[in-house]
Amino acid sequence: MIKIGIIGYGNLGRGVELAIKQQSDLELVAIFSRRGKEGVKPVDETVIVEHVDAIPSYQGKIDVMVLCGGSATDLPIQTPEYTKYFNTVDSFDNHSQIPTHFEQVDEVALENEKVAVISTGWDPGLFSLTRVLMESILPEGETNTFWGKGVSQGHSDAVRRVEGVKRAVQYTIPSDDAMNKVRIGEGSNLTTRDKHLRECFVVPEHGVDTNEIEKQIVTMPAYFSEYETVVHFIDEETFDRDHSAMPHGGFVIRSGETTEGTRQLIEFSLALESNPEFTASVLTACARAAYHLHEKGDFGAKSILDIPVRYLSNRPYSELLQKFV
Repeated sequence: MIKIGIIGYGNLGRGVELAIKQQSDLELVAIFSRRGKEGVKPVDETVIVEHVDAIPSYQGKIDVMVLCGGSATDLPIQTPEYTKYFNTVDSFDNHSQIPTHFEQVDEVALENEKVAVISTGWDPGLFSLTRVLMESILPEGETNTFWGKGVSQGHSDAVRRVEGVKRAVQYTIPSDDAMNKVRIGEGSNLTTRDKHLRECFVVPEHGVDTNEIEKQIVTMPAYFSEYETVVHFIDEETFDRDHSAMPHGGFVIRSGETTEGTRQLIEFSLALESNPEFTASVLTACARAAYHLHEKGDFGAKSILDIPVRYLSNRPYSELLQKFV
């Protein structure tokens, strides 16, 4: 059995606990949280819960730590720190900072002879792998990524920070027209506004000016000003009934030519009823891969691009050949 620890127990940490239950070769040793034993109630009440201060004492008892903190402030600190003691997996998703994160973690992992799989999940992660695969097969072409329909946690948080907003959620919705243009090779001139709609559902504070809230949202730089954005104001009962789930998904589409006039299309898509549970399932498979890489002495930071697919599976290689190849 591969022994797993979880650091952080929000939606993602809970998802990892659930994913481990579906894997016959993985065993959850403990959950670690800043909230400690009293602040965390695992799905399985028999699971050990520890304060994060206890993490170093578990050296030798855990094969892979799955880090479930946020990318903004948690993972840039936690992944290098805990890779000193354990093999690790994280879902760092600040795309522009991934090369820097990789370098920092790689130095620690090599020094301590550990494996650290960074920036995995579905994007970055599965979509990253798909984009490389598609371009390698069709070097003459164009790749486009569409996200949604789904809840964007970062954009939802940005809306909640607008003065007068009590609760809010934002859905990213890909444009069917834009995707169809991409599929026939006519996507090169599409703008950000053309490709996605951002739809916000907002519960306002009592007595506030909803017109001003809407203006603050649709003109927000870096989040909404470049997009077609629609804002709906609803009551809390409607919010609880219709907007408590966390769906997501998306498409990676590459259209290219192998000879002039001979068009080829590759498309990969996901439709997720629970973004955190699916992301957790990817992290859990990568934890198995981290263990196997460590057993081979292949130390250092890794991305999804470095992992042989066979290491993600719990099946013997002979069975993979027979069943899937």
